[in-house]
Amino acid sequence: MTEGSATPAAPARLVTGSTLRHVITMTGASAIGLVAVFAVEALSLFYIGLLGQPELTAAMGYSGTLLFFATSVAIGMSIAGSALTARALGRGHRTQANQIAGAALAIVLVLMTALACLAYPLLEPAVQALGARGRTAELTVSLMRIVLPSWPLLGLGMCLSGLLRAIGDARRSMAVTLASAAATVVLDPLFIFGLALGLEGVAASTFLARLAMVLAGAYGLVRVHHLFAWPSMAFVTREFRPFMAIGLPAVLTQIATPVGNTYVTATMAAFGDDAVAGWAVVQRIIPVAFGLLFAMSGAIGPIIGQNFGAQRFDRVQSTLRDALKVTLVYVLAVWVLLAVFGGPIADLFRATPQARGLIVFFCVFVAGSFLFNGALFVANAAFNNLGYAFYSTALNWGRSTLGVIPFVWLGQRWYGAQGALAGYGLGVVFFGVAGCLLCFRVVNRLQGQVGPAPRG
Repeated sequence: MTEGSATPAAPARLVTGSTLRHVITMTGASAIGLVAVFAVEALSLFYIGLLGQPELTAAMGYSGTLLFFATSVAIGMSIAGSALTARALGRGHRTQANQIAGAALAIVLVLMTALACLAYPLLEPAVQALGARGRTAELTVSLMRIVLPSWPLLGLGMCLSGLLRAIGDARRSMAVTLASAAATVVLDPLFIFGLALGLEGVAASTFLARLAMVLAGAYGLVRVHHLFAWPSMAFVTREFRPFMAIGLPAVLTQIATPVGNTYVTATMAAFGDDAVAGWAVVQRIIPVAFGLLFAMSGAIGPIIGQNFGAQRFDRVQSTLRDALKVTLVYVLAVWVLLAVFGGPIADLFRATPQARGLIVFFCVFVAGSFLFNGALFVANAAFNNLGYAFYSTALNWGRSTLGVIPFVWLGQRWYGAQGALAGYGLGVVFFGVAGCLLCFRVVNRLQGQVGPAPRG
């Protein structure tokens, strides 16, 4: 990679000041945007539930599992662009950071377009493999065919948000996802009820909401921060290898979660559409309730990346410790709230008795396991930004296979659908603890290689 020049236009904001303040500011802003998106997705499910057709709600559950794959790929690639850009900013190389940002967007656009083209002919067999049948399967495929062409927009929007975090602008990064949420809030009821489009209305509003993400992100990155340069083909080609060195493991890491969720969905399908509908609601509750945890991995990545670029390993360790403290306090608070309001939440979605039982069981018992998910998310951020992305991949695939399949299988064998949910929660404990311990070991190893951290 070429060396760029440093300019005062974009200082490395995250290499000075309180790491706890940076963690709270970056994570809080990112969480607001993410929770807004997840909340309106839950609102979409609520609107569909008002139509009184269980197969529509089940179709939302199946399609949500498939859409999670695309979102996971987009997030993984945004991690690569954010990490490389943050490192360049930490070293003071602004010109190089601009070029890397442009190359990252170009790579994401090409790869997400290719993914959408490959996925289109596989929709029907994929839906069948999840366990959907009859009218439910037809509805799921219909929804996915409308949403699929928006995947390139999703990739660009996620990457733009990540690049804004890389420069330390948590507020405008949040605005990218808030733009998507605002568009969905307006368009969902218009399309679902006003135009009587049902699931097709959800798909259409999703497409337009992702366009809003891109527009908001491009404004912040290009017009406000000027953190963009049109890359030459030679530069894109040169950056592709370091991009994929982070992006491929990060994508594999992100895909691990929907793989595990897919197994849970297929397991729930054996208990009928009501069980799938209950799991669909749980899948909407998780990102809304624990949005701060999902945001944390991407939010603290630039803090770690900039300080890694500046070789401030003392601040890297401090960032990790502060992130784990925030995780502990947040999960305990949310768990109490879910346990108290689990019943009303289930009633809000007009859940059937079987679905209601699953929702309440998750809120009272399984939600606490997200303390270990949070620890794993913090470890992921460290590995992805310190050059050890493979560790993140290995831990997350371990969690989504060894930490899901045997636990869910045994749980459903002994205690039915609720047992499957219990197994889903228990399987993460080992991997969360292991990831947390390993990430500190990696930081210590890197610090030993470069000597004492510079002060100032």
